Amino acid sequence: MSTFLLEIGLEEIPAHLVTSSEAQLMTRTKSFLAEHHLSVSNIQPYSTPRRLAVLLVDVAAESEPLSEEKRGPAIERAKDDHGDWSKAAQGFARGQGATPEDFEIHDGYVWLTKHTAGIPAANILTSIGEEVVAQMKFTTYMKWANNAFLYVRPIRWVVALLDAAVIDFNILEVQTGRVTRGHRFLSNEAVTIAHAESYVETLKAAHVIVNATTRKNKIQSQLEAIVSQNNWVLDLNSDATQDLLEEVNNIVEWPTAFAGSFDNKYLDLPDEVLMTSMREHQRFFYVKDQSNNLLPHFLSVRNGNSEHLNNVIAGNEKVLVARLEDAEFFYHEDQQKTIAESMSKVKKLVFHEKIGTVYEHMQRVGLLAETLANQLHFDDAQKADLARVSDIYKFDLMTGMVGEFDELQGIMGEHYAKLFGENRAVASAIREHYMPTSANGDVAETAVGAVLAIADKLDAIVTFFSANLIPSGSNDPYGLRRAATGVVRTLQSKQWHVALRPLLIEFIKATGTVTENADLTAIMTFILDRVRKLALDDDLRQDIVAAGTAMMTDVDVIYIADRTQVLAKHADDNDFRDIIEALTRVSRLAMKQVTEGRVAESLFENKTEQALFSATKKIDLKALELQGGEAVYNALAELQAPIAAYFDATMVNADDELIKNNRYAQLHMINNLISGLGDLEKIVLK
Repeated sequence: MSTFLLEIGLEEIPAHLVTSSEAQLMTRTKSFLAEHHLSVSNIQPYSTPRRLAVLLVDVAAESEPLSEEKRGPAIERAKDDHGDWSKAAQGFARGQGATPEDFEIHDGYVWLTKHTAGIPAANILTSIGEEVVAQMKFTTYMKWANNAFLYVRPIRWVVALLDAAVIDFNILEVQTGRVTRGHRFLSNEAVTIAHAESYVETLKAAHVIVNATTRKNKIQSQLEAIVSQNNWVLDLNSDATQDLLEEVNNIVEWPTAFAGSFDNKYLDLPDEVLMTSMREHQRFFYVKDQSNNLLPHFLSVRNGNSEHLNNVIAGNEKVLVARLEDAEFFYHEDQQKTIAESMSKVKKLVFHEKIGTVYEHMQRVGLLAETLANQLHFDDAQKADLARVSDIYKFDLMTGMVGEFDELQGIMGEHYAKLFGENRAVASAIREHYMPTSANGDVAETAVGAVLAIADKLDAIVTFFSANLIPSGSNDPYGLRRAATGVVRTLQSKQWHVALRPLLIEFIKATGTVTENADLTAIMTFILDRVRKLALDDDLRQDIVAAGTAMMTDVDVIYIADRTQVLAKHADDNDFRDIIEALTRVSRLAMKQVTEGRVAESLFENKTEQALFSATKKIDLKALELQGGEAVYNALAELQAPIAAYFDATMVNADDELIKNNRYAQLHMINNLISGLGDLEKIVLK
């Protein structure tokens, strides 16, 4: 068994692409090996900012030999009237590189068994450059020199070793070899790898830790040691800290952690300003004391060793202080202006050139928020707070602090609103209207903030759709998918039953030209796609999700999500198959003949018709929907027995046209109730 190493040497890859690129290389390599029937015992991926690599362990000497049966013509066509092999049979044999003497006859056909010998691993691996490396896809590309070829960053070297032998191929005129690069400053740039198995240790000697997990663990251990030594607190389990750790890991090859400090006077700034300055702008980890108070210290990671570390610390402190000086200046400057002064500038701020200004966006949001508040039975105090925040919630966009630190929009709005005398509900809603800020981020907690968040996102979706600025593929420059997910998650968090379609119909009527071209059906589908994605993220069956999220006219996302969960919950019940088969039988028949007629009991010809009608009349779908999907499912499950009895005793397509139409009217009556569970035809019964 052999070991194969592939390393792609690149200029520095953007930190946010390193981990996904490593995973993609791993996935594509697995597919390549499977396609070529070349077995290995293990694939180990590696990555640093300057390289992506895979190490294949226990590579087979050659691919697996294949035997494949090929079917030829039927025996009656394979021989002529004299019993000789026909032209069709002879042509089939030639096409397979065989002769008719090799035929086997069974199942009424002639067959040939085609044997393909194994191909040496070295021959197969010469294709890995073209079939794996060159086929990788990225969200960011670079073009360099006169090459038409695009890649995440320019390729500078390629190492391809099968044990100690170089596998010969080239990518973009970069020839494979055994020479890699060590740490840019701590080693001689050119490093020779004698054998594929020595890859990790050879680069470690050149001050490069190629295993991303090993590198990250080392960083974390170093940070924990500094924190422990100083009795500080660093929350390494938070999502934000883990994201930063991942980013830092992807910008270093030989990490050395260190601590720095800044003047106590900057602690007078809001914590969020200090944390943003450190984390977002400098990639520093902030620390707290045992009482959860922010400390005038930070942690960072150097791409190098501890030599001259004091100079590195001093440089990082100087850069951070410059940032904090700017923040301190803007913080005091912003407090010299009123909210009204900032809002006067918002009126001139463009939301989008095809849609209008931010202020016009706010006015529409206020209208939609008011409608929502009425539907949700807000009290007078809540309505007053909502009206006030709708008038001012974007004012902080015109502050110096948000201009310098745009990550603080909403956060500084809340802080400044409190300083300017706004009440807590108004101030909180300014921050919360941006929430959730990520797919799994926290949603707005307060009712006022949640309504404002929903209205703000819905207006963005409707107006961008109206302007034909609709996401396509993975392209979503205006974050509309995130907005739709935010609407769904906020409604689910609050358990607010809101019929989105009628809400937006009235909204579009009230807001005129800026929304009049919006395709409401497309918008509802777009929002339902987010409901489906969230359900699939919960590991629900795809067919169950498809069924539960279909056929919802008004689009109440709470009920849609609930009934989907209910279907998933009952899918393993012993009677689930019988219930769904009975209900879908009704649906399929109902669709064969459209009727708007009412059911006439006088036209019933047997007891099962009356029994099914009586059972159906007991079901009040609207009332049950308010109770939840479980209540709807249980009520419809009760129809299984009377439906089965009905079809045993009743021929729907009766000769008498009146009776037939009456029976179809009864099926439509039941089918309207069945739609309360979605499109049950989509469920795959097992």
